[in-house]
Amino acid sequence: MFVGMLISTVGTSMIWPFLLIYASKRLDAPLTSIASLLSLNALMGLIASFIGGPLIDRFGRKWIMVFSLVANGLGYLALGYATTFAEFAVLLALNGAANPLYRVGADAMMADLVPKEDRIDAYALLRLSNNLGVAIGPAIGGFIAASSYTLAFYFAAGGMITFSLLLTRFARETLPARATRLAQDAALIEKPPKEKFGGYLEILKDKPYMGFIFSFTLVTMCATLIWVLLPVYATETHNVPMQLYGFIPTTNAVMVVTLQLLITRITKRFPDLPVVAFGSIFYTVAVGAVAFMHSFLGFLVCMIIMTIGELIIVPTSSAYVANHAPVDKRGRYMSLYALTWGMAMGIAPVLGGFLSDTYGPSAIWIGGAVIGALSVLAFTLLARYQTARLAKVPTDCIQVQVE
Repeated sequence: MFVGMLISTVGTSMIWPFLLIYASKRLDAPLTSIASLLSLNALMGLIASFIGGPLIDRFGRKWIMVFSLVANGLGYLALGYATTFAEFAVLLALNGAANPLYRVGADAMMADLVPKEDRIDAYALLRLSNNLGVAIGPAIGGFIAASSYTLAFYFAAGGMITFSLLLTRFARETLPARATRLAQDAALIEKPPKEKFGGYLEILKDKPYMGFIFSFTLVTMCATLIWVLLPVYATETHNVPMQLYGFIPTTNAVMVVTLQLLITRITKRFPDLPVVAFGSIFYTVAVGAVAFMHSFLGFLVCMIIMTIGELIIVPTSSAYVANHAPVDKRGRYMSLYALTWGMAMGIAPVLGGFLSDTYGPSAIWIGGAVIGALSVLAFTLLARYQTARLAKVPTDCIQVQVE
C-alpha cells in the first residue's frame, strides 16, 4: 500500500491542483459554473461512499480498491480529451463515484492490518507515502501542464493503473474472519434480517461520532478552499505563474514527508479530540490569511500554516475513526469519514465561487475563516462532551472490545 500510494499519487498530483484552471481554459465559463463540476464530482462520491461501505464490510476490501483505481485511471485518460461542459460533467461524475471506494477500502484495510495501539503511526506512515508523491507530482506537473495537459492526464492514469496492478498481484484480502463469518451465516438464512438504510441507521444514532463527522467536514472545507480555489485565485487574480505555483502544494508534501512522524510522535501522547481542535486553529488562520496576501511568498506562508494543522489533525482523525468503529462496521464508519471530504468538495468550491462572483475574490477567504472558527468551536465542545462522559464511567467498569 505504501509503494502503490506513492506511484499513484505522483501521477494524480501532476494534474489535480491544476484541474480547475484546465477546465476554466477549456470551457471559458464563470468560476461558479466551473466549481459546480467539482460539486457534481463530490455528490457522486457521497452516493458511492454510502453504497461502498456495506459492500466493503460484506465482500472485502481488495477488489473494490482495484476497481476504484482502474476506473479512475480510465477517467483521467478521457478527461484529457474533454472539450464541452457536458463531457466534463459526465467524466467528473464517474470519477467522483469511483474515487472514494479506494479510500474507504484502504482505511478499513489499515485498521484490519494494524493493532489499535499502532494505528496513529500506521496512518501517519501512509500519509507520508501519499505526500511524498504530492511533493514530486505538482512540481513536475506544473511544467508538463503548461505545455500539455493531455500528457499530464496520461501520467495520472498511468499511476492509478500501475497501483491497481500492484494490488492485484501482491495484496491479500484483510476482511476480519468474524465479519466474513457473519456475512456467510446471513447468506444461509432463508430470509436474512435486513439492516435499515444499509446498516447506517445505527451509526447515525452514534451522537459523538456524528458530531465528529460534522466538525471534521467544517475543517475540511477550509482545506478544500485552499487546495481547489487558491490555484485559480493566485494565478488569475495575482498573476502567479503556474510553474511557480506548483511549488506551493509541493511544500505541503515536503513538510508532511519530513515532519509527519515527528509530529505524530508528540500528538499521540494527548487525547484525540483536543488534538484535532488545536489543529483546526491552524486551518482557520491559514485560510483567513490568504485574503491579505498578494504574492507567491504570501500564499506559500498560508500553505505552511495549514500544513502544520494537517500534520496535527489527519493521522489522529483516521485513528479516532478506526478505534471508534466496531469490527464488523469498519467499512461503513470509514465511508462516513470519507464523506467529509466529499461534502466539503461539494459545498466549499461553489460557496467560494459564489462569494467571489458576488463580493469579490477576497470574500472567499473571509468566509473560509468563519467556517474554520466554527470547526474549532465544534471540536472543543465535542472534546468537553467526551471528557464529561468518561468522567461518569465507574472506575471499576472495564470495556473490552473483542476483535
